Amino acid sequence: MTTTRRIAAVASEWLRGGRRVVAALLVGIDGSAPLEAGSMMLVADDGAIEGSITGGCVEAALVDQARAILSGGPPRTVTYGISDELAGSVGLTCGGTVHVFVHELSGPDAEVEASARDAAAAGRPVAIATLLDGKRAGRKLAVVDGEVAGGFGGPELLDHSVARDAAGMLAQGRSGIRQFGADGATLGATLAVHVHVYATPPKMLIFGAIDFSAALAGIAAEIGYEVTIADPRAPFLDSPRFKRAATTLLAWPDEALGRIEVGPRDAVLVFSHDPKFDEPALVGALRAEVGYVGALGSRKTTADRLRRLREAGLTETELARLHAPCGLDIGAATPEEVAISVLAEVVAERSGRAGEPLREGSAALHPREGRPAV
Repeated sequence: MTTTRRIAAVASEWLRGGRRVVAALLVGIDGSAPLEAGSMMLVADDGAIEGSITGGCVEAALVDQARAILSGGPPRTVTYGISDELAGSVGLTCGGTVHVFVHELSGPDAEVEASARDAAAAGRPVAIATLLDGKRAGRKLAVVDGEVAGGFGGPELLDHSVARDAAGMLAQGRSGIRQFGADGATLGATLAVHVHVYATPPKMLIFGAIDFSAALAGIAAEIGYEVTIADPRAPFLDSPRFKRAATTLLAWPDEALGRIEVGPRDAVLVFSHDPKFDEPALVGALRAEVGYVGALGSRKTTADRLRRLREAGLTETELARLHAPCGLDIGAATPEEVAISVLAEVVAERSGRAGEPLREGSAALHPREGRPAV
């Protein structure tokens, strides 16, 4: 279970058990921070704590904020960072600034939160919107499988605008803050609403039942991918090593791509080393605009494959999206090392990074808000 879904399950369990629960929700990051926006820390009235915001930098201060709210204080957005007067005691060692909305999960909003997080923990697509401003700060609206639950208590247009935006963000797998006018119109900046998305897991479809497939499936599943290994050859596919971390599918590429819908958040890897499997798989994946499409092979194999794909009708624009040979140049040799190389490139592509050594780069080290959710 991924961290976000684990926190979702804990929040739901505590609320169902009758505890009072304060949530500290990371809603914004300036510069670098250890965890993504949308990370959450829970503090219960019996002192139990679950989750993290910065991995240890500001958690003690947030416990104090939570106790103040449990004692009757209002919800609030607090900011910590190197420019804050508390920098000496709770400043971020990584040099960034975080904005955290601290509020109690209570009343009808607690029920909305609990139901939505139950759904998220079960792997259903969920977007939870939290109002950050005004007298109704802390109110909740959730979109679960396209159905809207809860609301902000007025104006009606605000609920409509947020539900529409939340559904769009859920489709993209992106969390973030949206600004709205006092009347709820999208043209305005009076009211801020944080939308946290629990998207369905991204898919990874691997063609070819070989050692490299089994190694990649195990690691990809650990970071949240829903992995399928497809191969039309039953003797190759019928091995317990493929079933440990993946669903196996006895199918030719055209059939597999027809049964598993893949898109911009997903990855397709071709490991079969056979043109009659490789080419239809790559043609289908590239034309479906899958987020990452990669294929193993030597440089000579890759050149031959590109020639055949051009003959099959793929354009240069489509071919430019193909990662072949796939993976980052780390000197990988074993199936496990190759899996690390390939998955590193998948993550880099998803994050819009070059995959260079960190010491040679200048970009912020940690993902910023807006990165697709996994």
